[in-house]
Amino acid sequence: MKFSQATDYALHAMLYLISAAPDKPIGVQFLSEKLGVSQTYLSKMMTKLVKAGLIQSAPGAHGGYRLRKNQDEISFLDIIQAIEGTASLFECSLQHGSECLIQQVVIEAERRMEDYLNQTKLADVAKKLPTEEKHAHS
Repeated sequence: MKFSQATDYALHAMLYLISAAPDKPIGVQFLSEKLGVSQTYLSKMMTKLVKAGLIQSAPGAHGGYRLRKNQDEISFLDIIQAIEGTASLFECSLQHGSECLIQQVVIEAERRMEDYLNQTKLADVAKKLPTEEKHAHS
């Protein structure tokens, strides 16, 4: 199982937003430089986070992105689903008259992973950043 690179960038971008002052949006240029990704690619990813209601965009010369939800409420699952969607990771390719036993196992594993990712808040991870990384994210 593998998440896309966009999810990796989204999680890191959200760490930058959590570390920023709430009244000071972070620009896409700053984020793209810090993450080493093009502004165009990052903008598309950030649009998904805006549509999911996790962040908001502020237009203008001093605009950028800031958190929309309380940082203690944002889970890894929220961010991953905003980027990857909510489709199941596994779909049985055989047409059974009853439920696929293999699919049942995989769906249960997926449910457990989703529970863990939902319980893991980005703010809790941000608190564990070493001091020098916290300053790098602000």
